[in-house]
Amino acid sequence: MKLGVLTNLMGEKPLSEVLDYLAPKGVQTVEIGCGGYPGNAHANPEVLLRDEAALEAFKKTIADHGMSISALSAHGNPLHPNKAVAKEFDDALTNAVLLAEKLGVEVINCFSGCPGDCDASERPNWIVCPWPDDFLEILEWQWNEKLIPYWKEKVAFAKEHHVHKFALEMHPGFCVYNPASALRLREAVGPEIGVNFDPSHLIWQGIDPVMAIRTLGEAGAIFHFHAKDTKVDKYNTALNGVLDTKRYSDELHRSWIFRSCGYGNDYNYWKDMVSALMLAGYEGALSIEHEDSLMSVNEGLTKAISFLKEVLISEKLGEMWWA
Repeated sequence: MKLGVLTNLMGEKPLSEVLDYLAPKGVQTVEIGCGGYPGNAHANPEVLLRDEAALEAFKKTIADHGMSISALSAHGNPLHPNKAVAKEFDDALTNAVLLAEKLGVEVINCFSGCPGDCDASERPNWIVCPWPDDFLEILEWQWNEKLIPYWKEKVAFAKEHHVHKFALEMHPGFCVYNPASALRLREAVGPEIGVNFDPSHLIWQGIDPVMAIRTLGEAGAIFHFHAKDTKVDKYNTALNGVLDTKRYSDELHRSWIFRSCGYGNDYNYWKDMVSALMLAGYEGALSIEHEDSLMSVNEGLTKAISFLKEVLISEKLGEMWWA
């Protein structure tokens, strides 16, 4: 496993400066946003796909810092019922595939998307309960008419460009938000569909990350890992449950907030996750996504790096010398 960082948290700085900051801290690989919600501050496909000199300079910047790229990220909602919005996110995903081909990157991180409830919708409709019956009817329409056809087409396109791993982040608000929905889409579309395993979104749903890693790992569906923690406030949750629409900045009253690694759950919790990843055969990055609203970028990232160095397993065992 390698220690990584999603670089968009320092998108205001040139990539070379970001890597100058990260390399001495022991970061070995970077996840680069190239469109959609992560932005494209460090890798703009509109430039890199058309300017060979810029592409070579980009690759040299990574190599000169002794790093690799763990994934390109283009999170968004390509199934948004507003066609203009959907096209913007779909174009970002298409460009991510084309750039990954140029760079030899294997993994594209993204969201599954979420349609509306019919072709006349203007907003996404995330279904979270089976009754009244309208909801299940909407859900089946979303999957059969929108989600599965879209990903079959996108996977076919990606395979033509030698890209074989879409790592869908299981994120509430989108059709794929837990292991069951991820595996349902993988079964319908193919082994090119996997997950960018981000425990922070699972923790507040009440999902055990180790159980999820075991299940997804057994299916060979873990393509990438986001290192981000969540702290569940037991008092606010006891009062209102975990479904919470208060803004992320209202930390005092929310049922849960995102935290830097170690500030939501302790070393044992994270060591269990890392051990489960090893058992699942995952050898990729633990890519820090810093979204802790109580810490600055520097402090939150520095503490996450220090914490993960204590839990990350980086050496292959080989033979069991005692067996």
